[in-house]
Amino acid sequence: YPGADANKDGRLTAEEARDYREKMQAAQGKRQAQENAARPKLTAADVSYGPHPRNVLDFYKAKSDRPTPLIVYIHGGGFVGGDKSSINPIILKLALENGISCAALHYRFIDGDKILLPMPQQDTARAIQFLRTKAKEWNIDGRKIACYGGSAGAGCSMWIGFHDDLADPTASDPVLRESTRIAAVGTMGGQSTYDPIEIKRLIGGRAWEHPSIFKAYGLKTAEEAQNPTPEQKKLYDAASAINHLTADDPPLYMVYNEADGPLPENPRPGQGIHHPNFGRQLKEKMDSLGVENVMVYAPAEPGRNVSQEMFEFFQK
Repeated sequence: YPGADANKDGRLTAEEARDYREKMQAAQGKRQAQENAARPKLTAADVSYGPHPRNVLDFYKAKSDRPTPLIVYIHGGGFVGGDKSSINPIILKLALENGISCAALHYRFIDGDKILLPMPQQDTARAIQFLRTKAKEWNIDGRKIACYGGSAGAGCSMWIGFHDDLADPTASDPVLRESTRIAAVGTMGGQSTYDPIEIKRLIGGRAWEHPSIFKAYGLKTAEEAQNPTPEQKKLYDAASAINHLTADDPPLYMVYNEADGPLPENPRPGQGIHHPNFGRQLKEKMDSLGVENVMVYAPAEPGRNVSQEMFEFFQK
């Protein structure tokens, strides 16, 4: 953030950093207020798609005489926070203007005990199944669904996109009879894997020590994270989207913003958890399988409108 260096002396003081942060927060607050004022009206709010209190979603219906495609937003927050109201306003506006409906959803947060990964991902997959049951009522084309999100929401979106179909034709619950397969995926800062052993290899430093990684599997110590029980390793494998990737999976548009290159000598725990190496790992495997993908490192191209590009990717 070179703009934070107010006197341009090449050194950033604590005071300059605080002033810049306050300036940026004020500007962000103003933008958020403008976005909220211009945000389209919800067609349906907090609709329950499952048994847990956080199994709810919002729906924005596009005007169309024909069933509309659907873009589904899944929020980030390390699987411990976040809200569906953070839906990207640019993608939402462009979608509705072009006859594409949108949805945004919540999911269960991990607690280190009864709710572990991949339970949040399973929630989001169920939301896709639920949305397909509403196809007639909400004028949705169930063949044309895309998912996107940042960080945890990116991981969920890829998990849905890459996982084998979870539909169970014999289920007593009609929601579970529907397909979980989708047509496209978009991510911001997405993690290809939630395996701390693999993250340590791929990113280095202490990225694998992110607090959510420990909470995600009920881990207590770093030693335990790197030497999991067979049951915990099964959860690592099940939760990591790249483990489910096959040649028949949908195309992916991914954006990374975090600093590239090696981590500092003394990184904080979790630093690097959105590193572009996650995207490089995905791109390498997707290219080898012949699956369409686009990776954008946004800091290298500051004028690029990645929100519009991601929408156009979905539209295509």
